[in-house]
Amino acid sequence: MEDRVSREHSAIDVPDLTNEELQRYDRQIGPGVLSVEGQRRLKGATALVTRVGGMGGPAAQSLVMAGVGRVIIAHGGEMISADLNRQVLGSEEVLGKPRAEHFAAYLRTMNRFVTVEAIDHEPDDREAAELANRCDVILACPPNFTERLRLNRAAVESGTPFIDAAQWGMTGSLIVVRPGETACLQCVYPEEPPFEEFFPVLGAISMATGALAALEAIKILSGAGTPQYGKMLMVDGFHGRTTSLELRRDPNCPCCGGMVSTK
Repeated sequence: MEDRVSREHSAIDVPDLTNEELQRYDRQIGPGVLSVEGQRRLKGATALVTRVGGMGGPAAQSLVMAGVGRVIIAHGGEMISADLNRQVLGSEEVLGKPRAEHFAAYLRTMNRFVTVEAIDHEPDDREAAELANRCDVILACPPNFTERLRLNRAAVESGTPFIDAAQWGMTGSLIVVRPGETACLQCVYPEEPPFEEFFPVLGAISMATGALAALEAIKILSGAGTPQYGKMLMVDGFHGRTTSLELRRDPNCPCCGGMVSTK
């Protein structure tokens, strides 16, 4: 298995930036943010975000605004009223209509330098594997573990950096995976937990968690900062607390246990 991560971003094309792009991204290029090289890496990168609801919507929006060259979004179903407390890419005029293409159309209005590709369903095993091989980072924002573990498996098998985002109530969490080196999602959840379809959640924590997931993706793709590989970040909005946990990789994990890093 080729270890994409061990090549330290070498798989990402590094195209030149036009003068218009340099003007567009001027406020995020400089000390403490991105280098010109980092911005070029974003331009040459492809990110997958699935789904693009409460967390994935803000995540995809942040990636598009930052200048990730291709953002692939996947989301099935139609917009319902109860989702509008947190799905920032939606609106009341889309109620009862398919979400994916509307979300993509909105994202395209935000940055003409970015290609947004829409998939109107959640990828199955085969499609997830194909998408993982096309992408430089995967942001998993589904509400259920079946999809999250599927995306984790596809990421591990392709060696693609993986960010898992979760939410409940006023709490959000992130897990950042470097396949072959850190714990994967199945190391943390060896058995699929029960799923409550209509769980309570506040839009503000969805947006905060999605934005933090995008920040990790931007760091991974650009080479800026320190990605939180091998950690779980928990944000307790109800009590105003944050916690960072070091995760231990399970050598017997059925997903990643047999992987050996070549770094």
